[in-house]
Amino acid sequence: MNSEMKNKIEIMREGGRRLAIVRDSLVKFTKIGMSFAAIEAEAQRLIKQQEAIPNFALVPGYHWATCIMKNDVICHGIPTEDKIVNDGDLITIDIGLLYKTYNLDTTASFFVGQTTPAKAKFLEVGQHGLERAIAEARVGNSVYDISYMMQKVIEKAGYGAVYQLTGHGIGKELHEDPYIPCVAYRRDKKSKLYEGQTIAIEIMYTMGNPYLIADKDGWNHRTADHSLSAQIEETVLITANGPEILTKQ
Repeated sequence: MNSEMKNKIEIMREGGRRLAIVRDSLVKFTKIGMSFAAIEAEAQRLIKQQEAIPNFALVPGYHWATCIMKNDVICHGIPTEDKIVNDGDLITIDIGLLYKTYNLDTTASFFVGQTTPAKAKFLEVGQHGLERAIAEARVGNSVYDISYMMQKVIEKAGYGAVYQLTGHGIGKELHEDPYIPCVAYRRDKKSKLYEGQTIAIEIMYTMGNPYLIADKDGWNHRTADHSLSAQIEETVLITANGPEILTKQ
């Protein structure tokens, strides 16, 4: 492994640790009655505290540190003042940062207030599916292996695997090759994983039909049947000894 790769890994390990602190703090911070804008403001404060830059705000046309969603909205939710956390909502916070020229990305989905056993199981399945998918992120395996495991776990539980959005490579750019779908495509068997590679694996799934539609703002994507949706994401380093989750404390 050359010095450039070693430097990248060292920086991304530290950046991932810092992003995990931000993400976990935001989950604890989120309360019933709070506006999405208040969560966004806290995210900006926490990222600055970690001596990093909110990289989502560097995406052309987007001006926020977070994407915040609830219930049937699965991605790219603009954190505005009029959106409020209600009792029983499934909240999803997608957040990233730029640390010393390298990008990190992570997402948490969680319930605020009351929930039900069926809804709790919905999140448990997603977490299990992500863990199984990350376990496939090994040298010599392929993107197909990761996607297949996500789809298998989600569909076995009776849920829908989102096929219109994907995970992605990550590093100097927030979104790099390869794309990592939540459903398995045979063509992705050719996309082999290698030591030192960094990827954002995100499991995106729904309680009902996985077909998504975009709101008029062009950012929010929600389930067409308004069924519950969730997204859980980690930035992962592929090492000679297996996968290493970078976005953890």
